[in-house]
Amino acid sequence: MSKNVTVYTTNNCKFCAMVKQYFDTKGVAYDVVNVEEHPERQKEVLELSGMLSVPVTNVVDENGSSKVIVGYNIAELNAAVAA
Repeated sequence: MSKNVTVYTTNNCKFCAMVKQYFDTKGVAYDVVNVEEHPERQKEVLELSGMLSVPVTNVVDENGSSKVIVGYNIAELNAAVAA
């Protein structure tokens, strides 16, 4: 199963770094959107999560279903990327 993973982050967010390290360890490919470097994309974070905090991870499966995880939550991250 192919899943598209996007992590919304900022430059100095330790929990963002932990989410990216988690995916690196698991061998999960992901895209990074740094909302400090691309402030025009902050609206996406707000629309996905209802807040402006990061990290926000969006996992979209091959059927287009989306799972949004706010923060560093191992259980939710595991469930979202499970095959």
